[in-house]
Amino acid sequence: MPFFSLFLPHQSRIVLEFLGYIGALFIGVVLGITGGGGSILTVPVLVYILNYNPIIATAYSLFIVGTTSGFGTIQNFKRGFVVPKLAFQLAIPSVIGVYITRKFIVPAIPDVVFYFGSLQLSKATFLMVLFAVVMFLAAFSMLKNRHEDDTVEIGNKSLIPVLIQLFFVGILIGLIGAGGGFLIIPALSKFAKLPMKNAIGTSLLIITINSLIGFLGDVQNTEIEWGFLLAFTTISVIGIFIGLYIQQFINEKHLKKIFGIFVLLMSFVILYKEVFS
Repeated sequence: MPFFSLFLPHQSRIVLEFLGYIGALFIGVVLGITGGGGSILTVPVLVYILNYNPIIATAYSLFIVGTTSGFGTIQNFKRGFVVPKLAFQLAIPSVIGVYITRKFIVPAIPDVVFYFGSLQLSKATFLMVLFAVVMFLAAFSMLKNRHEDDTVEIGNKSLIPVLIQLFFVGILIGLIGAGGGFLIIPALSKFAKLPMKNAIGTSLLIITINSLIGFLGDVQNTEIEWGFLLAFTTISVIGIFIGLYIQQFINEKHLKKIFGIFVLLMSFVILYKEVFS
């Protein structure tokens, strides 16, 4: 049962689909403002409003977020907020991790991960709970006050550990079907010392690469509803232009707080639905 059916028990499927497309617009707006929140919205909208299986939802999310991020990248590049060399440098290991995960690891996960006596943890629930936990940790990282001395600039000595870390980030992104902005933006801020708006712009390029290549791994394993997917994505693209316009009037510190609080709230919503509902 879709999550919003708890609040709208007598509404038709048409109303839920309308709410889903409103969610698509909001996904684009959030992605344009924060550079990473869109993927966090996409999976809950597809699962809890439109009632898609989490496995399908994570695949669709990669295409929706990747395409939408591509348009956002073009706009940010025009404004000088994208660092292409750094983006491609950091995207390589994460792309490898994402593709391997979507092509091989996700299909190999059993339908029932493990049992607790008479209870069982399904593959779908496992992925959604993992999604929520990652969101919570990312929100905590974003909301934690950091001193400037805590930042570390990427150099020859630190680059290899960062690339290895991003490979595992790619695996995690592949498991939860998110673009990974909520993991990439803190890395860009901490290791590359990029201002928030540059971190967001560069993150969108990395998200585009990660998501679309990750989706290629799903195309070979999943039957795609292209009509729905293209319509949903188009509305999300409209939203990102709105978000990019709003972003011009928001302070960088406020962006971090908005991003962190939003991710935190969504993690609690998903945990409630999957564990307690």
